[in-house]
Amino acid sequence: AAFAWGPATHVQIGLEALIETSDFITLHVPATEATHGLLSRERLARTKPGVRIINAARGGHLVEADLLPALDSGHLSGAALDVFADEPLARDHPFWRDPRIAVTPHVASLTHARTAAKSVAANIRRAEAGEPLDNLVDRKRGY
Repeated sequence: AAFAWGPATHVQIGLEALIETSDFITLHVPATEATHGLLSRERLARTKPGVRIINAARGGHLVEADLLPALDSGHLSGAALDVFADEPLARDHPFWRDPRIAVTPHVASLTHARTAAKSVAANIRRAEAGEPLDNLVDRKRGY
């Protein structure tokens, strides 16, 4: 399932319905077997014409070889990509030269020392008190 937020509430809808009706598709999901290749030629073909893709999650979510044909057909109108299957993106990669694609240097999120230190210190206090820790990785879920 996927979530779409409106001005006053959120609604849970299926991923396919979300892809077929969205003007923008932004990826912010973990890298798991279920999300690898999430946006492939088949799924891109089912998007609303003119959609724009934003990938700020992981490079494996978008099948990169399928992006340029979707743009060339006019079905997609653009993409902003912060992550790639192979990083750094090769200097001669066509994404650099394509005006329909904005390439950013894998900085969708920054860690700020002051807030990170507070979070680490709070988890140290929790560990010392025998309490559950915040923001643990669940290896069974893959993130």
